[in-house]
Amino acid sequence: MSYAREINILNQSVADLNGQINVSFEFFPPKNEKMENLLWDSIHRLKTLHPKFVSVTYGANSGERERTHSVVKRIQAETGITATPHLTGIDATPDELREIAKDYWNNGIRSIVALRGDEPAGYAKQPFYASDLVTLLKEVADFDISVAAYPEVHPDAKSAQADLLNLKRKIDAGANRAITQFFFDVDSYLRFRDRCATIGIEAEIVPGILPVSNFKQLQKMAKITNVKIPAWMGKMYEGLDDDQTTRNLVAASIAMDMVKVLSKEGVKDFHFYTLNRSELTYAICHVLGIRP
Repeated sequence: MSYAREINILNQSVADLNGQINVSFEFFPPKNEKMENLLWDSIHRLKTLHPKFVSVTYGANSGERERTHSVVKRIQAETGITATPHLTGIDATPDELREIAKDYWNNGIRSIVALRGDEPAGYAKQPFYASDLVTLLKEVADFDISVAAYPEVHPDAKSAQADLLNLKRKIDAGANRAITQFFFDVDSYLRFRDRCATIGIEAEIVPGILPVSNFKQLQKMAKITNVKIPAWMGKMYEGLDDDQTTRNLVAASIAMDMVKVLSKEGVKDFHFYTLNRSELTYAICHVLGIRP
């Protein structure tokens, strides 16, 4: 098949969607006034695209938790969008987690991203996994729960199979969907989705899409998260260290190509890691046919 025909088929498959897909966006709590202004500018621009939900990340300390809670409540109050806080089980007791969950529910928050969280050095408490947190949350109220999935295997997992079984435990405990770690090898996602189906995971495996505007930062993140960066990707960012505009164009192009291939493979839900910026995500959604 010719390259032109391949591109035509990909573009046609996106056009045929007629915007009939779901998108969601991830933000993180701002640490200063400048970051706060950037966050709210992004939220107000992206809310026009009618996301299924927006999530807000969470750091493992009470100050960060309060910022997350504040941002989530404000998003829901000001925009009407379903706002979804991240919650980790690692740094609070089960009783504290129940209180946090009740507080969210009483404030009209009906969905949560349930995570284990990173174990700090010297962590000696009884292990409390994401599946335990899902069980606890469902005991408090009927939350809509998202959990994490790792197409290229979680760095702490003993094996790919152990990681997959862990995901099944989270779904069996009551999680509604899994959102993947960001990835750039589309085949790794598709193989992972097939493996999930093979062991009876029927929940949606939502691909996490990260438009990369800072390749050096990505390289650091990828080492920590066990994400493979294809060789071709490094070449695309060569010579662009001082050229943010071109890096943005490259980032949008790569993410759009991924989304086109995934949509052709039947994916209808996409979760965007926005890094609190709206431009690239907005452009990609526009290409997908998602318009105000």
